[in-house]
Amino acid sequence: MEDMPAMSPPLSPLESLVSSPLSMRSRSPTPPYEYPSPRSSQPSGSRASSTARDMQDGADGPPPAKKRKLYQPKERTTEYLDLHTLDESSDQEKLDHDDLQLQRLLKVLRTKRKIVVIAGAGISVAAGIPDFRSSTGLFTTLRSQHNLKSSGKHLFDAAVYKNDSSTASFHDMVREMSHMTRQANPTMFHHMIATIAEEGRLMRLYTQNVDGIDTSLEPLRTNIPLNSRGPWPKTIQLHGGLEKMVCSKCGSISDFDGSLFEGSEPPSCKACEELDEIRTTLAGKRSHGIGRLRPRIVLYNEYNPDEEAIGAVTTADLKSRPDAVIVVGTTLKVPGVRRIAREMCQVARGRKDGFTAWINNMPEPVGPEFKDCWDLVIRGDCDEVARHAAIPKWDDKDVGPYTVLPSRDVPKSPMKVELNGAAKHKAVEKTQGMVTPTASPRTRSPAPAKDLKKMKQRKLFAGGTATKPTKPTAAATKKKPAAAKKPAAPKNAKITKAFTTTKSSKVVSEKATKPIKAEPIAPMFPNLSKTTTTSPMLPLSLVEVRNNAETPKREYGVGVKAEVVEPDSPSAQLRREGGRETVSPVQVPRGMGHLLET
Repeated sequence: MEDMPAMSPPLSPLESLVSSPLSMRSRSPTPPYEYPSPRSSQPSGSRASSTARDMQDGADGPPPAKKRKLYQPKERTTEYLDLHTLDESSDQEKLDHDDLQLQRLLKVLRTKRKIVVIAGAGISVAAGIPDFRSSTGLFTTLRSQHNLKSSGKHLFDAAVYKNDSSTASFHDMVREMSHMTRQANPTMFHHMIATIAEEGRLMRLYTQNVDGIDTSLEPLRTNIPLNSRGPWPKTIQLHGGLEKMVCSKCGSISDFDGSLFEGSEPPSCKACEELDEIRTTLAGKRSHGIGRLRPRIVLYNEYNPDEEAIGAVTTADLKSRPDAVIVVGTTLKVPGVRRIAREMCQVARGRKDGFTAWINNMPEPVGPEFKDCWDLVIRGDCDEVARHAAIPKWDDKDVGPYTVLPSRDVPKSPMKVELNGAAKHKAVEKTQGMVTPTASPRTRSPAPAKDLKKMKQRKLFAGGTATKPTKPTAAATKKKPAAAKKPAAPKNAKITKAFTTTKSSKVVSEKATKPIKAEPIAPMFPNLSKTTTTSPMLPLSLVEVRNNAETPKREYGVGVKAEVVEPDSPSAQLRREGGRETVSPVQVPRGMGHLLET
């Protein structure tokens, strides 16, 4: 019996289905269903089944995460527009393309709010000022005019001051250019930029020109020297200008005078001459030398005095992220200007609505740094672009009203808000409009709520007694003659009745007064107090000595003779013994007996 196995209880109908595939799968350690694999690794045929499982699983768990939309940058392309052959083509498709690009450019010039213009000498050719690198530019004409061995570019190098011949040629060129610039008038493109600046849509104009035509317009004024901290002017002169001259020693800046630059010797500085005369003649010191004047333009291979300020303003403009960059009239041969144009174009093209344009008669610069740099390349004159834009001049106010945007550099004035509420106190109204903060106006204090009669202080008199308030007598109630009225004090200066001082009244009769009950005062030395009262001291004779001992009472009776008993004081006892009162000690000090009288 013991070897027989224990009989198991009968199986239920549900447990009898052990051999079914569903039951075997449920007992397996694997999950009851399969989790879907990532979408990227799923084949196309299993997407429907996995999607169904995801919907079934989402009923119990959290909803699936939404797909994140990734912004795909729009592919940038460079379009071309030739203004010389704008309407000459017979191809309708090309005409439509040119018209579309022209309207695109005009829309930018009329609507963009952060426009940066990098201009060269090409924008002043229409005003009669030659450029530098063209076939009719200064580098070509100056060579034949001054019999130079090489290009006229050497007259714009800092080495012109090394010899007298080159210095004289440089002075002649500067004098002629100053005369031309003063007679030149702004071009259409100059006026278009000035109008954009007047409307508050020009972020900056970086100009390489030294003619000063652009800065002669009021909206395009600049600061000479350029301030290193903002706010900066709209126009930044990268190479200086011919409207000023500077001393090479003291650095003083004055208006350019072409008549001083004749010959090979540079003119001397007037400020240095005055300072040297004071130093040598009046102070008796040695001379420090006198500086020489030169045009305030930046030549090749020399330091730009505004270099730090230009770096600060370009950094600020890059942070502001211009929405349109237009490079016009320059070949970008100068490394510094090339870097500014490249960085500005990169920032503008990084915007979703940014736009960059190249406007010149010559092709755009090539190289890896300018690859995919332009949205539109325009071949033609800049004045032709201004003519198509048809933007009115900045000082022409008869064309109708147009919106003038607030300048970014000018801080906004603080907004003033006036609230029409309850009536204000007059003192508060007087303090309004003060520039500096003042203390709060003093207003009338409220009257106390307690009874004023109970708060009156008793009147004290010389006798040390206090009196109760008595009714005034008939004599006291007689009206006194009216005195001259004093000028009324201001309302705020009034003192309430609770704080008024009582006037001195007449002395009240002794009958009406009541003595103040004297309260017993605690003795200062309670151990020295006596229980019995003492009588006053008796007068002493000439022989007696003051004694504060108690005097016995005198008894008077029939047949009894009164005797006066003297107090047994130390002085009286000494007097009876015939001795003399001294202050000597009772005992003789040790070792001093031979010094005392016996």
